[in-house]
Amino acid sequence: MSILVKIIVFLVFVTIVFFLYIKHLQTAAIFFPIKELETIPGDYPSAPHEISIETDDEETLSAWFLSGKRPNYTLLYLHGNGGNISHRLDKIEVLLKTGANVFIVDYRGYGESTGKPSEKGLYLDAKAAYEHLNKIRIPGDKIILYGESLGGAVAIDLATKFKTRAIIIEGAFSSAKDMGRIFYPFIPPILLPDIFDSFSKIKEVNIPKLFIHSQDDEIVPFSLAEKLYENATQPKKLIKTKGGHNSGYVDSFDLYLSSIYEFIAGLD
Repeated sequence: MSILVKIIVFLVFVTIVFFLYIKHLQTAAIFFPIKELETIPGDYPSAPHEISIETDDEETLSAWFLSGKRPNYTLLYLHGNGGNISHRLDKIEVLLKTGANVFIVDYRGYGESTGKPSEKGLYLDAKAAYEHLNKIRIPGDKIILYGESLGGAVAIDLATKFKTRAIIIEGAFSSAKDMGRIFYPFIPPILLPDIFDSFSKIKEVNIPKLFIHSQDDEIVPFSLAEKLYENATQPKKLIKTKGGHNSGYVDSFDLYLSSIYEFIAGLD
């Protein structure tokens, strides 16, 4: 084997390894599921009703339904990329103060849900959750999507496909590629994953939109929230909060709660 052939073989090998590394990095950097529940429904003041949902590709999802005191609407809560639904109970308690029901689902691979997370899989999970609400006689015009962080991308995708009354997007980014440019500047842009592209999809969402994002967000830069907001059509509103990515709803409690309460009240 000539030296030239050896060099070519080596370069091909290096290229394959590099692409495999990038693909692994894409998944490892996006999904951080935790299987073990932090608490069980019966341990919490507003005990959730536990539900199992089947997806189109035969995964079984764990979901909790919590009843509000004035349930004109149901918030379909699509959470972020880490933990599981049990880690959101404190925030759910806040959202229940709006009077709405809250329905939260664990994506595949999270908590007690089966399967392994992927972009396509999360979209199927959101679809299954939406269809479950329809089955229990909660129509689309009574559903408000609530997308938290990565869940913002899932909620936006769902809003382009199904009828809903409104959407609340908290701590979300414009696209995974935009996030990649910030956190992995050493990777050529052409190799960054072209997934969770909320920037393109948000133009198709014509329902009322409430964006909530902390100006201090240490995980999803506020600039990406602004980019997403600017590409959205009216009606829309952006609420600028303070605090960390996962603590903004506590650090800016009054603004956070009042903004959501007024947004929901304005839908009637």
